[in-house]
Amino acid sequence: MRFLNLLWQFTWQQMLCCIFPAVIFLSLAFSKYLPIPFLPRYDLLLIICIIAQLLLIKFGLETWDELKVIMLFHIIGLVLEIYKIHMGSWSYPEAGYAKILGVPLYSGFMYSSVASYICQAWKRFDLTVTNWPKSGLVITLCTAIYLNFFTHHYIWDLRYILIIAVLLLFLRTTVFFTVGDKRLHMPLSLSFLLIAFFIWVAENIASFFGAWYYPNQEVTWHLVGFGKITSWYLLIIISIMIIAELKFLKKDLQEDEKKPLIRD
Repeated sequence: MRFLNLLWQFTWQQMLCCIFPAVIFLSLAFSKYLPIPFLPRYDLLLIICIIAQLLLIKFGLETWDELKVIMLFHIIGLVLEIYKIHMGSWSYPEAGYAKILGVPLYSGFMYSSVASYICQAWKRFDLTVTNWPKSGLVITLCTAIYLNFFTHHYIWDLRYILIIAVLLLFLRTTVFFTVGDKRLHMPLSLSFLLIAFFIWVAENIASFFGAWYYPNQEVTWHLVGFGKITSWYLLIIISIMIIAELKFLKKDLQEDEKKPLIRD
């Protein structure tokens, strides 16, 4: 019974962390089967995402500092989307006014919803990380991972080398989290994989509702290949690295402010 109680508490907390992603999924389903006349679907989704984000701020579920981080991921995702559309990796065939180079602006919120989930989980599960690698190594690896999403169209795809680099760099890194009154922990690399798997599941749901289309889905929907899990594994690592580094930086700044001034 204790295990079931902890499992329920963990599931409930995870559901609360997924408020913003859930809004996007529900909006995708609603807009596909109940379209609004005279308003392109992509623009409707953008409006819903903006309203949802403002409501999260209004009701204190997210802070303005967290919103800045989330918008950073919106930009990172949007830049990646523009490039991938240009390379033919996937497409947004429907009409819309709020588009940049063929990419609807709402698509950036799908990336920022991942950042929203991480920010929520960090608070709700009281996450702490031990043996975090040096910032210089983390930033270098994060940059290499992001660049590989662009460069693999022209040179070798280094994703598996990068995954090995992640496993080695975070070999001793552990994440601690609280469920109910119990403090639990797991290797950080394992948490990367678990989150990537569930994002892959979410990607299948999103593509089913027409959030975007891969080339093999334009006529009939097909399951997104398992290989995409490795892409999400690397992308989620970028998200967690950036958020963790920003949180550590903020903590250091706060501790510096508490130190007494030393005068000659």
